[in-house]
Formats: sequence, C-alpha cells, structure tokens
Amino acid sequence: MSRYVRNYVPGGTFFFTVVTYARRPMLTTELARTCLREAIEKVRASRPFQALAIVLLPDHLHTVWVMPEDDADFSIRWKRIKECFTKVYLARAGTEAGLPSSRRARGERGLWQRRFWEHTCRNEQDLKRCVDYIHWNPVKHGLVERVRDHPWSSFHRFVEMEEYPSDWGGENPCPGLDVPE
Repeated sequence: MSRYVRNYVPGGTFFFTVVTYARRPMLTTELARTCLREAIEKVRASRPFQALAIVLLPDHLHTVWVMPEDDADFSIRWKRIKECFTKVYLARAGTEAGLPSSRRARGERGLWQRRFWEHTCRNEQDLKRCVDYIHWNPVKHGLVERVRDHPWSSFHRFVEMEEYPSDWGGENPCPGLDVPE
C-alpha cells in the first residue's frame, strides 16, 4: 500500500480540495455556509492562516491558503475545521449520511470525506492558475453560465480589488489543469 506524504512548507501557499462524505450536496445551504464560516473563524483564531481564494460548491470546496512563516501544519487546521463544523452543524439540526459500522466504530461521522487533496503552489504563475481554477469551478460544474453568477466565491472580492474584470471567465482559463474534484 502506498503512503502519501504531504508537503509541509512553513509559510507556504497551498491549494486544497475538500469533499463532503458520499458527495452530499450540502455545503451551499445556509446552515452549512454559516457553520463552515464559524468553524474557519474559530480555527483561525488559534491557528492563523490567510484564505486567499475560496469557492463553495454543493459537495466540495476549493481554497488557497497562505500559511504563517513559522508554521506549515495545514492538516491540523483541516481536522479542527471539520470537527468544529460537524459539532455545530449537527447541533443545529443538520443531518449526516449513513456510515458503515466500521467507520462509526472509529468515531467518524457522515459529513466529510476522510482526507483532502493538497497542492503546493510553486510560484506566482502556479498560484494564479490555482486561483483561476477556483473561480472557474462553478462554470466547469454547470452550476452557472458566468463566473460572476456564483454567489459563494471569492471571485467577487477579486473583482472589487480589480484583479479580474466582472465579465472574466468567458472560457476556461486553465485548460488541462487536472485537480481532483
């Protein structure tokens, strides 16, 4: 069995894909968005990071984080975000998918896939491709026809900062970029 080794780089910039358990389409509900925002804020208060870009889709999210100069432990941050989200979401009447007894025996819940996918951004060009991919993703999945029509995306902040024109994304800005969904 192969063993995946994460690339921990203090002060690094990382692109992540995080997926719901069984691809449940829940992340864009008002309850899930609120719980996720609160979980991220809570974790950032004790373990800072900068969320440079993010998009929420019904069954997954993509984000780019910049880690503090002296810290690279994004795994503990994701673990705590998922834990905090799960606790609050279920307490507020959110529901979870059924799990096999083997996963329940390990204390797992039916909200998140066990792992997440991570890519270390190597340079400014790589970072730009990752951010473009994040913002283009709702169009890729057929959720909207225009990037600006997806409400749960940092694209709108990037337009305000004049990083993109509001009509950006008429065609795929990163063809061939192979990112796990």
